[in-house]
Amino acid sequence: IYPGTGRREERGIGNIVNVPLSAGAGSTELRQAWIQDIEPALHAFQPQLILISAGFDAHYLDPLAGLSFCEEDYEWLTKGILAVAKQYCQGRVVSMLEGGYNLQALAASVAAHVQVLIDAPPAA
Repeated sequence: IYPGTGRREERGIGNIVNVPLSAGAGSTELRQAWIQDIEPALHAFQPQLILISAGFDAHYLDPLAGLSFCEEDYEWLTKGILAVAKQYCQGRVVSMLEGGYNLQALAASVAAHVQVLIDAPPAA
């Protein structure tokens, strides 16, 4: 979700799926993008490992991305990613902190994301 990148018509290498969001997009648009574009692409790909580049600059308090996500959105998205990981890759997920430039928003968003990771049941 880095600003100015990932236009739908841009083609990446391999299984890259660009899902552009309009300025100010929030919970509704995020969830719609997950359900319509991202989750189906993950199911088609059937990953053996999921790497999360966990940037939190889409938070409504963050000055960079111009989006309006909240902590609950990061929690919801993390749960969705873990569900896919459980289905295809025995729950194997690596999450790396990438960014977030409002410290209050970053702390709350990271806490929401990490709490979901902590609460996830062990892979079978």
